Order: sequence, then C-alpha cells, then structure tokens
Amino acid sequence: MLPELDLGLGVDLGSSGLRIALVPARSEACPEPLWQQSSPYPGPFEDPLSWRQGLIALCQQVPVELRHRVGAIAIDGTSGTLLLCRPDGGLVEGALGQALPYHQSCPEQQAVAEQLASLGPNPVSSAAASASGSLARALQLLAQAPSEPLLLRHQADWLMGWLLGAWRWGEATNNLKLGWLQTAGSWAGSIAQQPWSTALPEIIDCGSIAGELSSSAATALGLPPGCQVVAGCTDASAAVLAAGAGANDGVAVLGTTLVLKQWAPQPINAPGISCQRLAGRWLVGGASNAGGGVLRQFFSDEQLVELSRQINVERPSGLALRPLPGVGERFPLDDPSLEPILEPRPVSDALYLQALLEGLVCIEAAGWQRLQQLGAPAVHRVISLGGGASNPQWRALRQRALGVPVLNRAQLNAASGMARLAADALHGPPHG
Repeated sequence: MLPELDLGLGVDLGSSGLRIALVPARSEACPEPLWQQSSPYPGPFEDPLSWRQGLIALCQQVPVELRHRVGAIAIDGTSGTLLLCRPDGGLVEGALGQALPYHQSCPEQQAVAEQLASLGPNPVSSAAASASGSLARALQLLAQAPSEPLLLRHQADWLMGWLLGAWRWGEATNNLKLGWLQTAGSWAGSIAQQPWSTALPEIIDCGSIAGELSSSAATALGLPPGCQVVAGCTDASAAVLAAGAGANDGVAVLGTTLVLKQWAPQPINAPGISCQRLAGRWLVGGASNAGGGVLRQFFSDEQLVELSRQINVERPSGLALRPLPGVGERFPLDDPSLEPILEPRPVSDALYLQALLEGLVCIEAAGWQRLQQLGAPAVHRVISLGGGASNPQWRALRQRALGVPVLNRAQLNAASGMARLAADALHGPPHG
C-alpha cells in the first residue's frame, strides 16, 4: 500500500546556507517542524550548482519513511540574488555562470534602471529603480551576455525550474526588485518593451502549484514522482509565514543580514522598501546589509555566546558604530556609498560586541521608524527569528531601544514557513 502524501517540504536558501523542514498537512497554524536540518552551501554562495547540490544532500538525510510521504515542496530564496541561464536552465560558461548576490549594488546601472522602471505605459517601481535592485543587476549581466537566448532568474526561481524540469515560471515576490508590479499585474515602466524582455519569467503567485516534480529531480531527491512544486517567496517573507505574525506585529529576521517585515493596510512604494502581496495582505519591509554576518567577522559562534554573557545591558558602551560588512546600505537608507564605522575598538571584546549590537539596534529602530513614516502602522511587539533570536542580551538591548515587547522565536525559521505553505497547497488546483 502506497503511503499518503501528507507532508509539506520547505526549503530555505539563506545567505549562509540551506535549511529544509517538514510539516504535516492540516496541522495547527505554526507548528514546530516534524523534521528539519540545515547545512552550509557545499560551494560558493554565487554558484547555482551549490544550491542544487546542497538541496540534494539535505534531502538524502531525511528518513526514507518521511521522504515517501512528501506531497508538495516550496522554496524561498534570498531577495534579489539573480543569474543568467539558458532556456534549459544550463549555466553560461565562465563568470557569467555565477549569480550576482542580493547585496551587490550596481550604481553604474542605476540611471538606466530608473529610466526603464519609470518611463513607459506601466506604473513606476521604486524597488527596481534602485542601484541595489535586481533590475540594475540584470542590466549588468546583460551587458556582458553572449548573443544567444538567455533567461533572467532569481535564486528560488532557478531552483524551482530544476524541480520542474522547466524554467518558465518566476514567483511574484521574488521578482519585485526586477520590476514586477503586484498592484498592476505587469512589469513596471518600459521593462516589458525591451529587446531582452523575453528573458523575463512568466509570473505566478506565492502558493500557486506550478506543476509536478520532474522524474530526474524526484530521483535525485528521493521524493515521490507525484510531488507538487509550489511557488514559494523570498526568505524574509517565508519567515513571516513561519512566525504567524498578527496585524500589529513586526517580524525581525536576525540572520546574516537584518530584515524587518510587517503587515500594512495599503502598499508602500519607496526606494529600498519591499512591498509584497502575500496571503491576501500587503507585507512591507526592508533588508539592511548589516546583521549577524558582521559579528562573525570578529567573533566565532562560541565567542559570541560567551562574550554576550559578559554584557551589562544597563550600561551603554558609549560607542557609536555602524556595523556594515562593507561600503553600501539598502535599508533603512538606500545608499550604495554609505561607509561602515567599526572603530574605535576597545580593549574589551565584550564591550566591542556590545557596541556592535547597539549599532544593529540603532539600524533596526531606524528601520521601524522609516516604515512608520511611509504609512505602515506602529508595531506593538516584535517577533524575532534567525540565529540572533537565541541571544538574550541582544533581545534586552532591542526591547529597551524599541519600547515594545521583543519575543525570541529561534525555533521557527523560513524553511518551516515554506513547509507550511507547501502543506497548505497539497489540495489546491495547479496554476494554468
């Protein structure tokens, strides 16, 4: 007797590695995963083959009896990581076979991106007009591309194409920074009228069933051939789904980067701001280049735990740092030339860590303030996910500065949000 396909498999392609999670269908809104596992990418983050091999390796770790019950799979990816590929998903030779990562700005393409995103028959997209948007990265890639048919695909969309054995689709929220307008259901400005517009994906919504798992992908992953492939979303939005955030909740993902998200009654369109239609509501937010990745430039995970215990949250460090990993910021300031401030460094490592955390807290506070200035409601509490959500001293510093309750939910993650999305779509109709 064949097992019932009653599990959703979620895949999170994060900044520093992959995570997969399994949840059962028809379970409570935000269950802890039935099974989950994570690993670093087996190769460079920019290498798409590393994403695929990492997924295969993690799926092979899932107990066989659980693998045979997976009825749907959904993938989230880092917002804005973009690559060129051939119509069959194959990669271009040389440097163009690598993706341009989400944090890479292309200021030399900003003027053209602004023009394309604003001039034409369709409304303007501020997200696509930014130097840190996917449209600028797309122009950078296309300027070096060989004269052959090529596709522009974001991280999650390329891997979804491999699952399907067809690279036709692109999920809506993953393509906002490329110029997709959810409010209009079209590409912004004159993007769709360009000679290279055939490289753009056909857009489907988050939660739509794109098709069945291809036989080759099913064999590689050890999943049932009837498994449905569900369009996911960006990694930060997946975390919101996992958190079960309410109308006045903010969600902070404390990972390699700092990401803030909240629900809003109407869409917001501004540079450096992401605005997505998700689960019937508008989800707005932004992603800073700062985050836990900066902390790891100076301290190991073990040092972070030990030094954090030495921090006196009642006594400020007296330092004013801007803990960016390099030049350039996306949110709350969209400024590709913004410089990090990482000095002076005191003799005490614990005091230096405190100053870095205080700098991250300042960025977060400015982020929530920026969203409120643009029309989002004030948040009444903040739910924290990601690796930083396990740090009680960081939580205390944040709660003091933000003036609202801060709840750490380190056990929830973007992969569990994608697993929930996949499980919910098990009985939905396929996208036509």
